[in-house]
Amino acid sequence: MTGRADTLLKGRRERLERTLGRQLTPPTAGADTPLPEETRTYLLSEAQDLYWNELEWEHITDEEALDEGPIAEMTFPGLLAYVRGLLLSEVMPDALSPANPRPQVVADLLGFLVDRVVELEESLDTGNADDAARVRAELEMTDGVVDRVLYLYHGLDESDIERLEGSQASA
Repeated sequence: MTGRADTLLKGRRERLERTLGRQLTPPTAGADTPLPEETRTYLLSEAQDLYWNELEWEHITDEEALDEGPIAEMTFPGLLAYVRGLLLSEVMPDALSPANPRPQVVADLLGFLVDRVVELEESLDTGNADDAARVRAELEMTDGVVDRVLYLYHGLDESDIERLEGSQASA
């Protein structure tokens, strides 16, 4: 993750903490379980593939666009389901395998997503965007999915999310 991306992610977390009035904590389940680098890389590449595929599908179909802009949870349903699976810490008693959370991969995915936000912003700032409207749409969608992944990563409930979304709408 670049310095600018790290600053962006840190600032996003601080804004969430300020709005909620409490400190956000990363998930503890699975965080101390060693994860082989090959597995971590593979799981991250699967998440990245979901991001690129769902982003491209949105460009092709333009299904999830509203007047206010794209809706991240509708644009990236597969990616968000994958993140929920990576963070799963409890399973039903009759499950065939135990929960095996991988929060390290979600942290890596957040790094990838904020790097992408920075890349898109720089493309617009330098005027190197061939299709500025498409880049702006990608930026808005990627920015939205960063928030959604942060909500999942920090285990925010619906009331927290409503407060956050309400404060963003009024800002």
